[in-house]
Amino acid sequence: MNNWVEACAAGDIEQEDLVRFDHGGRTFAIYRSPDDDYFATDGLCTHEQVHLEDGLVMDDIIECPMHNGRFNYKTGEALRSPACVNLKTYPVRVEGGMVLINLG
Repeated sequence: MNNWVEACAAGDIEQEDLVRFDHGGRTFAIYRSPDDDYFATDGLCTHEQVHLEDGLVMDDIIECPMHNGRFNYKTGEALRSPACVNLKTYPVRVEGGMVLINLG
């Protein structure tokens, strides 16, 4: 089944940053690593459902802008309280300069 969805242009994301992507009533975060790889997670912190789009990205870590919980955006692993539930991650690919995520 084809569940790949265009999220944004690859050039829309700076290295060590993220963009918010809303689709089907859900929010996602699309990241660009320092190595120019792309990743995707749910876009809301698992602690209090705060949007991660204003969070700080450092290497492969996203820090929630509200209570400073941290996650590894490559694996979704919660790394620092108050976040204790992992983020869901999604497969990503880049085609024709566009970032696609698989929502299936």
